Amino acid sequence: MGSAEGAPEAPTPAARWDITTPARPGRLRGISQAGFRDRTTSPLDLPVIPYPAVTLAIDLGDGLIVDDARDRQQSGSVVFGLSPGAVRARGENIDCLQIRLSPVIAYTVLGTSLEPGGEFIPLDALWGRGATRLLEQLRAAASWDERFAIAEAALARRHEAGRPVDPEVAHAWRQMVRSLGRVRVEPLATEVGWSRKRLWARFRSQIGLTPKRAAQLIRFDHAAHRLAAGQSLGAVAAESGYADQSHLHRDVMTFTGVTPTAISTAPWLAVDDVAWAATAPEHACTL
Repeated sequence: MGSAEGAPEAPTPAARWDITTPARPGRLRGISQAGFRDRTTSPLDLPVIPYPAVTLAIDLGDGLIVDDARDRQQSGSVVFGLSPGAVRARGENIDCLQIRLSPVIAYTVLGTSLEPGGEFIPLDALWGRGATRLLEQLRAAASWDERFAIAEAALARRHEAGRPVDPEVAHAWRQMVRSLGRVRVEPLATEVGWSRKRLWARFRSQIGLTPKRAAQLIRFDHAAHRLAAGQSLGAVAAESGYADQSHLHRDVMTFTGVTPTAISTAPWLAVDDVAWAATAPEHACTL
């Protein structure tokens, strides 16, 4: 049915995309891939919802543009940090490979963490000519399966050559994910035999967020997916460990700048059960 002005209605988020995922799990844990191809010719303009993983958006069609509230704009392949803030993805005829990396893996394969305020960064700023070669190989590939294999091989090489995070930091991250963000820093520091100050500093330098902020992000992500699944604000607040609905509302506004009602229909979340169905959202990046 058309709109009141006679123009066709915009397609639903799930209907606008052809989404392809790998036929089998990859060799590296903590990495998920999905291919997106826009079925429509209508312009894309959607907010990027924070997620507890670093996301590589590899533009295969020269159609992707990313911008933020500070009027920074980047076209082509980008890396989104853990808490990208008010970032939007725009463009037409999008053909894109998305890769989600656990921050424990991301630190090793990217060679750095993305600090708060570094909402996104061009992939070639991190990998230089390596990013150009990877993009050429991906565009020349004959199928999505070939693309997935090429990307995984590139990540595996960088993972093998890169510097791993401290085991204590990796343990703290895993505990946060397992508890859905409901864990305090002091007991984690005690578990790994570090002072709270040392864990705070090392975690922030390697993951890109403080432990407290990382736990808040994981809890927010769990709540956002429950809202997108149609659960009520009160039920989600209680299930996710918030003090009340107002607490959940404040967290959603802090991470996204929009209300829980807007989150419940966010296009970025609407395709998650298709693109990332191999792992539940709250356990997708456990490594």
